[in-house]
Amino acid sequence: MLFCIVEFKMHEVNHSPEALVLAAGEGSRLRKYARQKVLKPIAEIPLLGRILRSLKEAGIKKVHIVVGYEGHNVREEIGESYCGLDINYITAQNWGKGNLHSFMAAKGMFQKDFLLCMGDHIFDPEIVKSLMNVNVDDILVLATDKTSYSHDDTKVLEENDKILNIGKKINPWNCVDTGFFLCSPKIFAYGKKAMELGASELADCVRLVAKDGCAQVSDVTGKYWVDVDTKKDVDRAKKLRAVHSQKKRGASDFVAHYVNRPIENKIVYLISDSPITPNQVTILTNVLAYIVTALFLFGNLLTAAILTFIVGIVDGLDGKLARIRGCSTKLGLMEHVFDLLYEFSWFIALAFFLSQSQGSMPLVLTICSITFIAFYRFCYDQFGRAMGVSLDVYGPFERAFRRVAGRRNIYNVYILVGVILGVPLYSLIGILFHSALTAVVYAYRAMVHLHAADKTKHS
Repeated sequence: MLFCIVEFKMHEVNHSPEALVLAAGEGSRLRKYARQKVLKPIAEIPLLGRILRSLKEAGIKKVHIVVGYEGHNVREEIGESYCGLDINYITAQNWGKGNLHSFMAAKGMFQKDFLLCMGDHIFDPEIVKSLMNVNVDDILVLATDKTSYSHDDTKVLEENDKILNIGKKINPWNCVDTGFFLCSPKIFAYGKKAMELGASELADCVRLVAKDGCAQVSDVTGKYWVDVDTKKDVDRAKKLRAVHSQKKRGASDFVAHYVNRPIENKIVYLISDSPITPNQVTILTNVLAYIVTALFLFGNLLTAAILTFIVGIVDGLDGKLARIRGCSTKLGLMEHVFDLLYEFSWFIALAFFLSQSQGSMPLVLTICSITFIAFYRFCYDQFGRAMGVSLDVYGPFERAFRRVAGRRNIYNVYILVGVILGVPLYSLIGILFHSALTAVVYAYRAMVHLHAADKTKHS
């Protein structure tokens, strides 16, 4: 009988534990699509590469990768410093006998608690972060999911956050094994015992730990993860990456959130493995945008108004494509500056065309609107710099208001409605009042929150 000793302290774990990735298997079900499963490209990044990127995003700095089947290919493609990580390779001689043998190849490698994950799982970095912040005093913590599962998943029966049973065919069960563990080095003693009993799977080792009452669960339901075994899993992984390629604060206005976002996600999924680059999409966006400017200028108002929405969708693709491929840059932030430039050019072109028949009023309205928009954009940006978080998501009011705050998509609705009704001047009036309201709200809320932060700092 193995007895767990209460020495698993999270103050050690919080200092970026090392990670162990099991990537020794053959992956025969994907052989038709890739020479090796862990090197199968998903949106131009190898599956194992995506795992390493997510580990780095979660705060991991050093990773040990257990290789077996054609391990030289993994070493060659991934290298020893992938995405800035410190990578060490461990060769499992008996990888074909089961993942417990691959796991035990790392015996003696860890002196402190470590993170364990599978080499074929795409996942939300928040899963790893949540494990690293669990208060636990057991031999292992397993991240479990109560809603996302398939026939092939390993089932888990837990009660009061303790694992009672684990296995692919157990019944009853109430959650599934996501493949992410936080482990004490003492787990290798259980692995050795499991192998002596003839076991070959990691789940058998976990079952022994559970029998001693030393296996805990951490519920990560709602966070995305995919166990990639088949072509269908690859497609699902690509779709999930497209959905989660949105900026962390999410889409802002209701048009971007409810209309543009699902369309953008579908397009990003379709082009993620194509030769199309984010920079090419950015160029296309600007070409279309200034075609819209020309159309407004020469009076093709309906065509221009419709195209503004197409530009809005295309404009959301470059950032998502860059994030899904892991090639976001600081230079890419300049895109927003150029977005504002063509947005203003639309208003000016429309106002100039209308001024030919309605005098200076359209130009006056547009000058005022641009002034308000520039003002609240500056307030918004200054708040982000000062507080380190977007004003859009700072509080409950801001999260609600951003759905109707002055944004290009909202102004496009004003323009389209005004053009369809034959009163485009009223579009400019609507934009003026909406931009003025947004300026007042953003300035006031920013000052309230900044003042509160100042009082807290000096109290």
